[in-house]
Parts: sequence; structure tokens; C-alpha cells
Amino acid sequence: MKLANGRSKKKKHTLLPDLVMSSNGHSIAPPVQSDASLYLNRELALLDFSRRVLEEACDERNPLLERCKFLAIVGSNIAEVFMVRVAGLKQQVEAGIVERSLDGQTPAEQLVEIRRVAHGLMRESRVCLRQLVSQLSQAGIHLLDYTGLDDGQRAAADAYFEHTVFPVLTPLAHDPARPFPHISNMSLNLAIIIRDQQGRDHFARLKVPSLLPRFVPIKAPAGAPAHDGLTPPTYFVWLEQVIAANLPLLFPGLEIVESYPFRVTRDAEMVIQELEAEDLLESVERGVRQRRFGSVVRMTITEAMPSHVRDVLVENMDLDDADIYSLEPPLGMSDLMGLYKLERPDLKYPPFAPTTPPELDLDADIFAAIRRQDILLHHPYDSFNPVIEFLQTAAHDPSVLAIKMTLYRVGKNSPVVQALLDAVHNGKQVAVLVELKARFDEESNIEWAKQLESEGVHVVYGLLGLKTHSKIALVVRQEGDGIRRYVHLSTGNYNALTAQIYTDIGLLTCDEAMGADASDVFNYLTGYSGKRDYRRFLVAPINLRACLTRLIEREIEHARAGSGGYIFFKTNSLVDKQMIDLLYRASQAGVKLDLLVRGMCCLRPGLAGSSDNIRVISILGRFLEHSRVYYFRNGGQDEVYLGSADVRTRNLDRRVEILFPLQDPRFVQRMRDQIIATYLADTAKARLMQPDGTYIRVQPAPGAPAVDCQQAFIQQHAALAQEARRVLI
Repeated sequence: MKLANGRSKKKKHTLLPDLVMSSNGHSIAPPVQSDASLYLNRELALLDFSRRVLEEACDERNPLLERCKFLAIVGSNIAEVFMVRVAGLKQQVEAGIVERSLDGQTPAEQLVEIRRVAHGLMRESRVCLRQLVSQLSQAGIHLLDYTGLDDGQRAAADAYFEHTVFPVLTPLAHDPARPFPHISNMSLNLAIIIRDQQGRDHFARLKVPSLLPRFVPIKAPAGAPAHDGLTPPTYFVWLEQVIAANLPLLFPGLEIVESYPFRVTRDAEMVIQELEAEDLLESVERGVRQRRFGSVVRMTITEAMPSHVRDVLVENMDLDDADIYSLEPPLGMSDLMGLYKLERPDLKYPPFAPTTPPELDLDADIFAAIRRQDILLHHPYDSFNPVIEFLQTAAHDPSVLAIKMTLYRVGKNSPVVQALLDAVHNGKQVAVLVELKARFDEESNIEWAKQLESEGVHVVYGLLGLKTHSKIALVVRQEGDGIRRYVHLSTGNYNALTAQIYTDIGLLTCDEAMGADASDVFNYLTGYSGKRDYRRFLVAPINLRACLTRLIEREIEHARAGSGGYIFFKTNSLVDKQMIDLLYRASQAGVKLDLLVRGMCCLRPGLAGSSDNIRVISILGRFLEHSRVYYFRNGGQDEVYLGSADVRTRNLDRRVEILFPLQDPRFVQRMRDQIIATYLADTAKARLMQPDGTYIRVQPAPGAPAVDCQQAFIQQHAALAQEARRVLI
């Protein structure tokens, strides 16, 4: 495969010491010496992920409304960087912490660089939006400014304001009798200067209601050409502009001098003192409430806002100049997701039908199908319905005695939760670990936990000091004179909606050893357990780090023995220093490494003398790459582990995670020859990371068609389903 640009010139690194002899006589590299030049900054790597998403928004090869969705994701991602990362760094600076990051920066130095890069991304997003607005207009979707409306459109917009918007609005004045109002996190507001009849100016704040659509539909302008196509044009005007134009109705008898939009982002990181908490549920609920009042870490304003209005906001919200970002309107790019809901299939990716593995078509009884053989599910190409069917069947099967599972992110109207409720109503023993501390899903998970508990489900909230991030469901079934355990394991959450847009891999099995491991995991989660070893599973924080280390060191030994060490990791993030150093050692020893890292990567590939044998690829496409895959060639005896853990310190040491092996040789071969090979063949959505942390697009060879791995998976599954139907017929 050929790169879009030439590789950057490699700088020779001589930081790694000479090889030494191991206890078994093989030469291996000693631990890597710490050197900041070997690592990239975690926070900047996260922003660089947003830059790659922005590239997808600007890429005209993507359908228009999909590009709007990508741009909305950029806005959401940058907001989260401020709510969590910037907020944390600011707290460190205020506490006088000067501990340096992997790449050698203090918290203060990181803040300066993050703010610079983030501001640049915000500005670039506006350039992209201008292009999108023009192209949307050509496609019949018109985003208009209020000032550009004709008389009829303006009258319709004003009528909408009077009948729908006006009753919802609550103007809040600021004067000696009325304190400066609380500005809620992520809210869009208008800062208004009003002049009374005595000529005195006053300040008021007006919140733009988030429950109303940001894009107000209006009729076509007078004289618009008659529509003769299948999709009539649609016209919208920005809600905040309609409100600004009608402010006199909110302040009768007063003069509206000026108004300007602004938006604030608050510190949203919750600190739960679990060891001191008498009730974790109450503590998390309290944390969710307190999050609304976190300190402001970012305020975005329009470039038109004058200094005297800005000063009012700065003084009353205790802001630093560095917290303020002046941008072209509109503010709040994440609201562009509203456009994606338009019924314009011609401006979206073509629909496809998820398939069902043929093994499940051979038998109406899902338990019989699992007994016959393990079932591998590759979502969203394989339907999520078998997982729901597995739980629903268990809920109603008289032979099922118990169901246990973990819930991290569930979603609304969850069929998974309904199956658990059905199970407890049918007299099954049901135990569920609901992770209350799943960031930004706390409120949803609290509600699910309360509902499940009220219906008689045994609900636990996890272990002190740890998040439970593993994805596992265990069904215990009476069969003959004994019991059989059926297990579902996955790289993704039990969320039927995100299963349609995230790539994940799951396994349905009744392997006896995995069933026993699953029981041990749930005993660890719900009771007390000092178990340190498992039959099949790698479990964090117990043995996952140590086992991964041994697997990597084994590839080093294979490389030294001349049997060609090779490692493939697919992960969301690669941040942990110990693991990065170990991968550098593997590269030094001659192990070839392909690392498919969607987001943050602090490892620098292609450094001469350190990481010559490491290639880092990021793929962004139609679906969010969410699956985690760990493949080791093992001298030709391939091993594949799947699971919930990324290569981050928090996943290895501070979360309950599970990696599980594929036991069926057919699945191992499929992972190697179809799934991994297809990912590595991508020349449409893949980007290759350079030693300096930048990315360049991978290009197909001259004359060769581009390979889009996600589209290839859709086609592969459609072909397999067609062949399976042909065989069954």
C-alpha cells in the first residue's frame, strides 16, 4: 500500500540500551529508559482524534448529512475534552502540581498547548460548516440567517416565536436585587443589554431552550421555483436568531441595545469519595447534581461581542482570559446532529441489513445452537438480536435458574433490561451489576438500577475504587441431572442502539471453563473473593496486565528464536507507559507490530532504534471502531483475545475488565485471515501515524480500487448470508 505523502525522515534514537541475556539464554532488551521524546501527550492525542473526525466532516466523498454528523461529533468531543481533561489540568495547576506528563510537560504547559490546539479546531470547524451550508443548500436543505428571510418567512418565524418559544423563555435580570443567574453547563444563552426609559443600561441573560429544535422549520421564500423532484426543499432558521429578533416582546417598554450569544462549558468530572461513602448510589446522585455547578472551564462567544459585555460575563463567572474562545457563529456545533434526523436517505450512507449467523438458523432453540458450537458475532454486520434473544429466551425458559450480567451503558427503552425484568417476574434468580460511575451515563444508570431493584433484581454497584467495565452475561440452566452455564462475552455494551453503529465482537459459548470463570467473576463482583487465577479469562485488575506482559514477552522469545514474532492490537487507546515500553522492547527484538488504535496513542511508531517494527493505524468511518482485539502469532499457534480493555492504566489497574480467548480454530482463522486482514488492507479510511504523532492517509496502489474495510465487512456478511440461505433452501 502506498502512502498519501512520503514518510517523514526518521530520527535515529539511541536511547535504548544494548540487549542482554535472559535467564533461559535468549537475548532480550532490558526495560526502556524513560525519555520524554519516546512518548506523545495523551491530551493532545485525544484532540488529534477530533482532528481526524473533522477531516471526515470535510471529506466530500462522505454523504452530506453524514458529514454533518461528523461535525457534530467534533463539537461533542471537544466539549468533553474541556469538561474532563482541561478541568483536571486546571485543578492540578491550582494545586501547585508540577509533575510532568509522559512527553515531559507540566500541567500548565499542557493547558497552554491544549487551548491553542482546541481553539484551532473550533475555528476550522466553522470553515467546514460554511462549506457544508453551501452544499446543503444545493441539495435542498437551506440553513438561513434571520436577516436573510423574506417578509413571509419572517412573519412565520415570528409567529413560531410567539406561540411556541415565548411561553418557554425566562429572562433573568442582573442588578443589586437580583444576583447573576446560574449558567448551566453546555447551555446556549443570550447576553442582552437593555436601556430603560431613564437611559440607564441593564444586563439580562436569556437561556435558549434546549428542548426546542435548534433549527426552526420555515416555508419556502416567495418566488421559489416550483418543486419537481422527489424530495422537496426544506428551509430552516437558527432558533437563537429568531429569539434575538423578538426580544422586544420579552422586555416591553424598554430598548434592546444589543444581544450576543455565548455558551459555557463546566467541569463535569465527579469525584466520589467511595471509601467514605455510606451509600454509593446516594453519593453518585449527589455528584450528578453537583456537576451542574462545576467551575466554568470554557466560554465561547462570537467575535462580534464587545468588550463591555464580555467583561460582565468574565467578572461574574470568575473567568480567565484563557478560558474565553472567540468564534464565528454559530456556537454549539453538536446541535448539528439534529440535521441528521432529516428523512433524506439520499444524503446518508446506504442502508444495509445486518445478518444472523447461519448457525442460529439451523435450530429454533438458541441454547441448542450454542451447545452445538460457539457463535461469534461481529456487530453491526451481525445483528444484535441474537444477544437479545439469548436473554429473552433465558427469561422465559423454565429450565433457566439464574441470570447474571454487568451493565455499563444500556440506553433508553432497553430490551436487555426488559428481559431481566421478565426473568425476575418468572421466578429466576437475577443479579445485575450496574456501573453507576459510567461517565455521563450516571443518571440513566441510576434510574435503571432503581427500577431493577424495585422489581426484585439483586443489584450491586461494583467494587470500591474500581469501575466495572467488563461485558459479560451468564445464564445458569438445569439440564438433566446437572447444570450448564451459557455465557455471552463482548467488547461492547449491552446497548441495542449503539450496537447498530459501533463495531464490536461478541461470543456465545457454553465452554465449561469459561462458564466457571464467569461464575468466579460474578462472585468477585457481588461477594468477596481472593481468587488470583482464572482458567480462560484475563481479568483486570487481577491478572490482565501480567498475562498481557507474558504474551508479549513470548513473542519476543519467538522473534529471537527466528520463528517470526508478530502482534496485532486493535484498541481504542494506547496510553499505558509500561505497555508502551514493552512494545518498544518487542520492536527492538524484531517483533513486527500492527497497532490499530482509533483514538489516543502515546507510542511513537517508526523511531529508528526504538520502534522501527511498529506501525500504528487509525480507522474512522461509518461506524465507530469499538472492538478490542489482541492477536499473537505464537510461532504459528495463533492466539486471539477479545474483550473490554484498552491499553490504558485505568483499564489495566483500576477497572474490572475481561479479555477472553477464542477457542475454536475456525474463529481464530477468521479473525486472522478475514477480520484483521481486512482492517490492514484498508486504503479508504485508514490513516498511518508518523513518528511525530501526525497522521497521513493510506492510499491504494496506482490503478487499484480503494478498500473500505467497513464496506467490505458489509459485503462479506451479505455474501455469507446469501450462501447460507442457498444451502438451507
